Amino acid sequence: MNGDVFAVAEAQCKEEGKGGVTGIASKLLTSTDESSKEELDKNKLKTQVLEECSSEEAACASQNAAEAGSQSKFEGLVARPTTVVHGSDIYMLAGIYVREGTAGSDDHWGLLLARGNVNGDGDRNKRIYWNYIEALPSTSNIQRKESLEALIGGGGSGVKMNDDTLVFPVEGMKANEDGAAGETNAISLIIYSKGTKSWTLSKDVSADGCSDPSVVEWKDKKIIMMTACDGGRRRVYESGDKGESWTEALGTLSRVWGNKHKGPEKGVGSGFTTATIDNRDVMLVTLPVCSKTENEDKRKENGKGRLHLWLTDNTHIADIGPVSGKDDDVAASSLLYKSGKSGENKKEELIALYEKKKGVEKDTSLGMVTVRLTAQLKRVKEVLKTWKEVDERVSQMCIIPSAAQDLSTGNACSPDKIKNGLVGFLSGNFSGNTWRDEYLGVNATVKVNGGGAAAVTGYADNGVKFTGAWAEWPVGAQGENQLYHFANYNFTLAATVSIDGEPKKGDTIPLMGVRLDGEGDKKLMELSYNKEKKWILLCGGGPMSKEYSSDWRPETKRHVVILLRNGSQGTAYVDGQRVGGDEQCQLENTNSKVVSHFYIGGDGEKTRSQGDVSVTVTNVLLYHRPLDEAVIRVLKPNKISTSRTLVAGAKGEGTARPGRAHGDGSTDCGSGLLPLLLLLGLWVFAAL
Repeated sequence: MNGDVFAVAEAQCKEEGKGGVTGIASKLLTSTDESSKEELDKNKLKTQVLEECSSEEAACASQNAAEAGSQSKFEGLVARPTTVVHGSDIYMLAGIYVREGTAGSDDHWGLLLARGNVNGDGDRNKRIYWNYIEALPSTSNIQRKESLEALIGGGGSGVKMNDDTLVFPVEGMKANEDGAAGETNAISLIIYSKGTKSWTLSKDVSADGCSDPSVVEWKDKKIIMMTACDGGRRRVYESGDKGESWTEALGTLSRVWGNKHKGPEKGVGSGFTTATIDNRDVMLVTLPVCSKTENEDKRKENGKGRLHLWLTDNTHIADIGPVSGKDDDVAASSLLYKSGKSGENKKEELIALYEKKKGVEKDTSLGMVTVRLTAQLKRVKEVLKTWKEVDERVSQMCIIPSAAQDLSTGNACSPDKIKNGLVGFLSGNFSGNTWRDEYLGVNATVKVNGGGAAAVTGYADNGVKFTGAWAEWPVGAQGENQLYHFANYNFTLAATVSIDGEPKKGDTIPLMGVRLDGEGDKKLMELSYNKEKKWILLCGGGPMSKEYSSDWRPETKRHVVILLRNGSQGTAYVDGQRVGGDEQCQLENTNSKVVSHFYIGGDGEKTRSQGDVSVTVTNVLLYHRPLDEAVIRVLKPNKISTSRTLVAGAKGEGTARPGRAHGDGSTDCGSGLLPLLLLLGLWVFAAL
């Protein structure tokens, strides 16, 4: 209470010559140093061995692991504690492996609920005492449990929703209906209660093989769950009905972050929390990423991860930068934001806690490190300020409707419509071979035969002038962490272009399109032009039967758009008119295909051969949704004032590397070794 911050973890305690017992360790974090980093001393942790004591009985006597006692303890493992703070109380849900009778006869996993409070005089003696400890019934008041073979805590932190509902992420095992007898799949779901007397299990997310769930409450009572799934990517799901239905957030956060997907250690828990900072609702995420080395095989073998902090408002995503030390090998993490609006300590704080692997031996325990992210919080505010400024500039792109226009149709372009779903923006921030995203997300890289990009590109008002060159904006080409992964399903890419000169050869000359991953000339769709001054839409490898009849004129600005709807329908527009008329560009099912990158201003040999023709591209907008035709038609091209957006801490040269996200372009790595002494499943924060 009063602003105290505790770390909570599962602890496996052993006495020499005796068996082990599982307890719950806690530690009051007392450092006030703005940049403090502390590795927790396991010998100074307060550890309590749990004994069953229901809320109807007197308060349970506390017991340290080192103390002897006659109380009946849980004869089994207590795993992956998950905490929620409600007023002056802290609630903990954990999985418990109960041993009944003969070893293995009736052993089973269950759930344990405990309520804790803080006692002790002075910072040195303050600790959490766990009382009212009971196993949750497996029948009447927990729905749907009968279909699960095991159910344990999710680890990390739960959520107290605005309506006082307590929500915990949980992980379960369910029989694999399509597999061999006895095979199971990991599933992720939530359990919730408004009074702690009756608990309800949600439905699980649709994908099997999803573990290590983390949850937050987002706007309008929406629950967002992040999971580590088979297939190599972290999936994010949303629910507006407390888990009765889940929708994968393919247009925003799902599958953005990579995940090690081989072996039993395929996932680690992520730090995941929400905050309102400078009047903007945001989510903060911590995940380990692997720094790229010269030896790719060595990087994969070592699998070392450096913890990074990510910022998102559920549309834009920015890599704020590293949290852990460069030599730390990080696994799971937890994250806490304090607004400073309550408690005795009015200071705004962002704190991370993470597992630090200490060796490669299986029996090596994990170290636990806490760090106050003062510099990172400052950077978060700088990025939010930039997002706000860029939003204001983009809002100027709408045509102001005339008085005669019927606004009741809803077709008028408004600032809210043009910003809705806008993820990336390329404008006047260009230097070297890097065209920087104004939203500080993913940067584009200029390409040209021989690598002399600077010699054949130049500045343009709010854009870049290409001569025999083009820009590539990475999607899958980013690597494990793909901020634009949504482009595999839905997107709109819009730009203002002018073709300066007349091509003398070539049937079709690429202007803007989407290239698929893999070898060869694999393209999803492309808007091209030809020497007859016609616009052509390349659809799934071949041109549509119709061309856009309006001629293009040299040195004339045109507003061009390509978009993808539901992964299978492509469309292109020039000045609001659809290329190909009413004919649909039906693409093959893209589930088995992966978008590599967008190309802008040209692509490949056909562009290189047009050395006497320049293409000027300005104000490139990327949306995670297909825009309506009404909005496309009223976009006002090239009316944003030129600005070279750089926030404090960024550098004009080399801030982003080719094909990578702004900040660090490293790739996600695996979890770590299972600890023997302290299991962070684990470590969580409790701000009381």
